[in-house]
Amino acid sequence: MKRLASPVFFILMIVGLVGILQYENSGQDLKTEMYEVRATVISVNNESLVEMGTARIGGQHVTAILQQGEAKGQTVIGVNQLTGQPEMDELFHPGDTILMAVRMADGRAVEARAVNQYRQGWELGLFGLFIIILLIYARSIGLKALFSFITSFYIIWKFFIPGLLEGGNPILLTVVTLTLLTVVIITCVAGFSRVTVVATLGTLSGLLLALGLTLFFGEKLKLAGMTAPFVTLLIFSGHYTLDLLDIFYASVILGASGAAMDIAMDVSASMNEVLDKKPDITRNELIKSGFNVGRMVTGTMTTTLLLAYSGGYLTMLMVFVTKGTSFTRMLNFKLVAAEIFRTLVGSVGLVMVAPITAVLAGFILCGVNASRHSTDSSPEDSDTL
Repeated sequence: MKRLASPVFFILMIVGLVGILQYENSGQDLKTEMYEVRATVISVNNESLVEMGTARIGGQHVTAILQQGEAKGQTVIGVNQLTGQPEMDELFHPGDTILMAVRMADGRAVEARAVNQYRQGWELGLFGLFIIILLIYARSIGLKALFSFITSFYIIWKFFIPGLLEGGNPILLTVVTLTLLTVVIITCVAGFSRVTVVATLGTLSGLLLALGLTLFFGEKLKLAGMTAPFVTLLIFSGHYTLDLLDIFYASVILGASGAAMDIAMDVSASMNEVLDKKPDITRNELIKSGFNVGRMVTGTMTTTLLLAYSGGYLTMLMVFVTKGTSFTRMLNFKLVAAEIFRTLVGSVGLVMVAPITAVLAGFILCGVNASRHSTDSSPEDSDTL
């Protein structure tokens, strides 16, 4: 059965990849008025641009040769509208490969608009490098991890996000999605085993506790759910009735779920390894070993969360230092409060996952091991005792 596991996961992974690619490319088969293609810039006209330091406003006229679609080889002139937002705007130069939105009529491009730099090729190259390194190092486990990665993306993209946009309950959707993700990811990596059961139960228990803390302290902090990127754009795209506060809560729990799974798997796998090496260990000794492993893991993981969230708002922290903002005002600033809330709730969830997993592993793994030993004992041994 173990020899068949890797081919089965490989086949499932290929099926998942093909399904996603067919979904992504299905829109290109439709006869739409406007579609996006790759193009190469041959010249630009920046006369209408107004520069203000690193920010630019106005229109850049881009002349490019289309490299895809039925208009391949045609030369078009597209407008690149800049709004003075460096995080969104892009300035193109001759020789750049860009994404052009093109309107077709009778097989010719009659209107074009420059959209973004074409980064898809390098992104796929980086993803390919990730796959190669993962498979070389982890081999069959890496293949299973890759399958869980693709499946997790599919669940979030096709179930979780559409459910939120359709007005579904964000908390309920989060619980269902995280349950699916936890089962899929841990099962793919560890297979169908008692370690999988322990890690799954430990992860979900810790996340449910974190969810309770999120709902309680989120109401006290009065964040209103308006601290995430693109929230304003989402509202003005027609989604006026979305529960943004619960969506923010969902993002907090979803962000902490990966680290929670990591800790649960570390603790349960370590305890299972201890039990294999010392089958006569008592339940209390095994749980104590799990607690020791959990302490070491959570000691670094909580700091990892802090660094990850701080890195995302590095420029905001730089502005505070530049303006000489007081520590009190910084702590009460809405965005800062949201990130403190996200970091601490995630950290509490992580800390709770470790002991819960250790206790569960002690009763599930050690209990099974004890019953196994009692079954393996011979009648002669019992008489002798």
